[in-house]
Amino acid sequence: MEISFSAPLWQWEARQDDAWWFVTVPVDESDLLADLPLPPRGFGSIRVEVTVGATTWRTSVFPSKESYVLPMKKAVRRAEGLGPGSRVDVRLSTIDL
Repeated sequence: MEISFSAPLWQWEARQDDAWWFVTVPVDESDLLADLPLPPRGFGSIRVEVTVGATTWRTSVFPSKESYVLPMKKAVRRAEGLGPGSRVDVRLSTIDL
């Protein structure tokens, strides 16, 4: 499954000292992910390949309240010039295991 969306970059306030940054997958797209028949993984995560700008990497999205969240690595934020509140255009594909 492949989805595309745009959402703001935000910092997890509980871990500011570690600078953990995320983009929230919109509710409609999160519902599509939640309905996938995937094997159970730690914390309910789903393995994905993500493209932001010219940068592509593999990671997992994690359930959080009514949506999934996508962690944004420091290397990606730097490479793409993203800062707090930046609008991030994301292309996300699930990885079959």
